Amino acid sequence: MRRTRLTHACVAALLLLGSWTAAGTLPASAQDAAGSPGPSPVASAGLVEAMQRDLGLTRTEAEDRLAAERRATELAPKARRAAGSAYGGDWFDARTGKLTVAVTEDAGEATVRRLRSSGVAVRTVEHSARALDAARARIDRLDAPAGVSSWSVDPAANAVVVNVVKGERSDNDVRRFLAEAREAGPVTVRTVPAAARTFAAGTVGGDPYYTGNVRCSIGFSVHGGFVTAGHCGGAGAAVRGWDGSHIGTFQGSSFPDNDYAWVNVGSGWWTVPVVLGWGTVPDQLVRGSAEAPVGASICRSGSTTHWHCGTVLAKNETVNYSQGAVHQMTKTSVCAEPGDSGGSFISGDQAQGVTSGGWGNCSGGGETWFQPVNEILGRYGLTLHTA
Repeated sequence: MRRTRLTHACVAALLLLGSWTAAGTLPASAQDAAGSPGPSPVASAGLVEAMQRDLGLTRTEAEDRLAAERRATELAPKARRAAGSAYGGDWFDARTGKLTVAVTEDAGEATVRRLRSSGVAVRTVEHSARALDAARARIDRLDAPAGVSSWSVDPAANAVVVNVVKGERSDNDVRRFLAEAREAGPVTVRTVPAAARTFAAGTVGGDPYYTGNVRCSIGFSVHGGFVTAGHCGGAGAAVRGWDGSHIGTFQGSSFPDNDYAWVNVGSGWWTVPVVLGWGTVPDQLVRGSAEAPVGASICRSGSTTHWHCGTVLAKNETVNYSQGAVHQMTKTSVCAEPGDSGGSFISGDQAQGVTSGGWGNCSGGGETWFQPVNEILGRYGLTLHTA
């Protein structure tokens, strides 16, 4: 295998998005990022350029937003602890450049003052995050019809949002599901253009990996291999690189319920802490995996549609694929297409997750879900390869 091409293929593996879709001790992630001394670049010039293109920002606006999002990411876990049982969720407000923290009415004045003095905005809501999560968990136990696309807690709406496919709300099974969902807790219903689907692709060219006749994109490098989407292959399945040579095998895989997997790397292949730019933008170094809040900007890379950016729309969303429900997904406004499955989602220089599925395409727009990378690392005891 040619080494120059191999390096490119391995880097491509880091760009998670082979489909269009989606802990105890944190792996080299938020802990590493927060604990590293001295300033480091928030993002490559290429990532900023992609944000300018996809979010309609100037370069200064994109750089300022990334800096504000980094501050919000650092504040979020501290605010959650400070709010305690009154915590109602949080999200990044791009208009103000601040993290907004929701608290219930029983939050003490001292708690509210402490939150505001830390630099966050505070909103009073009726339901706590714990109550909303419990409602979502009860809805998870319901039998969802095909006309229901997904559901998740929306902290800004202070409710569980159930997404129904356009034209399906009058369906008897959908109406029955919504009635049962409302009994579980506060529910808001929204309409989406199409049903959720995974986006693995048939064998085509590019810098992908292959298993059987399926093409997907490599996610992030971990020590010993890479993480990707579970629907791309089952445990024990052999993985081939862009040139048909053997890379490794799926060491663990889960789909549905989850959509994640990891593949060991050998046979002359190696791992690098980079998300590939595909010649569209410079490659992006991965420095950790601190989780970006709802509302933050996020970009992804994949072997079909390369670089695209958008924002985080929801977390802990249950997605109702035809193969079964997948839980704890993050929804974004980023587009993707078949073959992008398993590819990388990154915010600034922080790894976020691997592409699972979604609806739409990169011509007309759409939404995608990803499985959070920290959940995958924790599940398999892996350590993210960082710069």
